[in-house]
Amino acid sequence: MSGHSKWATIKRKKGALDAKRGKLFTKLIKELTIAARQGGGDPAGNPRLRLAVDNAKAANMPADNIDRAIKKATGELEGVNYVEMLYEGYAPGGVAVLVEVATDNKNRTVAEVRHLFSKGGGNMGESGSVAWMFDRKGVITVPKQGKSEDDMMEIVLDAGADDLQPEDEYYSIQTTVENFEPVRKALAEKNIQIENASLEWVAKNLIAVTGEDAEKVMKLVENLEDNDDVQNVYSNADIDESALS
Repeated sequence: MSGHSKWATIKRKKGALDAKRGKLFTKLIKELTIAARQGGGDPAGNPRLRLAVDNAKAANMPADNIDRAIKKATGELEGVNYVEMLYEGYAPGGVAVLVEVATDNKNRTVAEVRHLFSKGGGNMGESGSVAWMFDRKGVITVPKQGKSEDDMMEIVLDAGADDLQPEDEYYSIQTTVENFEPVRKALAEKNIQIENASLEWVAKNLIAVTGEDAEKVMKLVENLEDNDDVQNVYSNADIDESALS
């Protein structure tokens, strides 16, 4: 869990940069579109869409943008049909990498992702080559803000969470996919602020990466995340924050 916490901290810092680069809204709109197309345009009856809407609001996306993305997905407005794909590969140091994409052109995207792996000193693998090293989990981060670990533990475990760990100024909560929504709802009912909530690929075991390999892994992840079709990048790298330049 500690390695994931470090990675989550790194991703939060990266998230601020993504917003400045104008990437964040694009990713959120794609997720809104896919969620609405798959489960309908009513967030009340579509947990994935409800989560996407909440995350979009947390990123200060205007309500008009959210509504427009949903209407494009449901056919009320003309829109793009995105397909979800999961690509797998290796970064320098033997680090496993999963890349979630949402694309309207699979051939273009797979070529671009393969090129980024190669350019970054890694290589793209076949389907199933590294996915077995990860579990699909719900991950929720909550600011500590005076809330005791014991109180938080009682709330989330009663709601079905698997684990809660303190990290810097946050608590990191892990759940199964099935219990993700009940835990999120329990926190909301207690008026507890949620800093981030998402379904993620969490590494079963972590690989310590230092020095030049650490820098190469971070650079590869950054380049992948900068691609317009890439939604999320996950790794089993355990990189200390001191390795960041």
